[in-house]
Amino acid sequence: MSTTTSTNPVVQAIISGGAPQPARLAAASGLLPLPQADLLEVLVALRESDDAEIAEAAASTLASQENEDLLTAAKAPDTSPAVLGFLGTTTSRRDVHEAVIQNSNTPDAAIASIAGIVADGSLLDLIAINQQRLVRMPAIIDAILENPARSVEAERRARETKKEFFEKERGARQIADELRAQGKSAAAEFFETAELSTATGDLSLEDAWVIAQHIEVSDADLEDSWLPMERYEELVPETAAEHAAAVQRVIESERLETGAEVQPERIALIRQLMNMNARDRVKLARKGDREARGILIRDSNRIVATAVINNPRITDHEVENIASMRTVSHEVLRLISLNNAWKRSYTIIHHLCRNPRTPIPTAIGILPRIRTKDLQHIALNRNVSEAVRRQALRLAEARSGH
Repeated sequence: MSTTTSTNPVVQAIISGGAPQPARLAAASGLLPLPQADLLEVLVALRESDDAEIAEAAASTLASQENEDLLTAAKAPDTSPAVLGFLGTTTSRRDVHEAVIQNSNTPDAAIASIAGIVADGSLLDLIAINQQRLVRMPAIIDAILENPARSVEAERRARETKKEFFEKERGARQIADELRAQGKSAAAEFFETAELSTATGDLSLEDAWVIAQHIEVSDADLEDSWLPMERYEELVPETAAEHAAAVQRVIESERLETGAEVQPERIALIRQLMNMNARDRVKLARKGDREARGILIRDSNRIVATAVINNPRITDHEVENIASMRTVSHEVLRLISLNNAWKRSYTIIHHLCRNPRTPIPTAIGILPRIRTKDLQHIALNRNVSEAVRRQALRLAEARSGH
């Protein structure tokens, strides 16, 4: 027999089958003095009884219930899910359907049934608004899309939910499974957590496979203390125009740094990476290989660029190059100067002092560790700020006794 939500011991005994047959028949006939909510719960349960006499009596009593009593039950927040399911699938009244749809106690399966039978598009709109239900019960989505009475809005919401929570997720899972089969567990982890969307829509399968080839760090190798959760607030959605501008900035940055035109295949990879949303770029910056790091370090979003230098596979030689970049974030250069291992590298601190992008306090703080000959060159370097040049000159003169 069915379970019960009522706390009334009489109702519990009848629904569980513990009550004697005459008592159950009396309940099915509506002869027991029960509150309306309890009566409906009993009748809905007994209409499926194995005892044909009881089932027939319960169905007959249900059919005799007043419409207003049924509407009241459909609206009540404590109505049994079984009763709500019954009301939603057996009535033709719009007001009852609306109340059942809006009642949080209504079983998702009942909503799917309603979505398949109603001929009122506004009711389908009401169902489609509740995205949580659609995600819990994909059959609701299918029922909406198969119902010829669906409105444009209901269809849009259903399709968007299907795409966002099922098709994209399934695609990512398939990619992850294939990567694991190839032994690329780090890349699989990335696709299991990435949002896989761009300014112009979802990441294409082709782009996803290209990006997968540039992931080499597993989750076990990551350390998160450098990235407080509140900084994720900086990862705001970007427009298609902003993504396009970001691509051009990276291409121009590479051209200026190398002094050569960027090759077409490199431009294609830049587009694939920079068109990902900011959260996915952060993940890739932390897990990507040298080629991905070389692109994402030029990202104007400080969180993305900072993630690159917190990638556990980054090498000292890469950091040397970053320390000399004229297009990298000030924050990246400051953090490089604070790293205990990197600040012991003379090449790195020398590059930082000569880089006009290095924050002035950072550069001045490093100068005492710079060799006198290099201080003299910095003092004459017009690309460096005047404050840094003056301090370099003072230190050089002090060492030479002037």
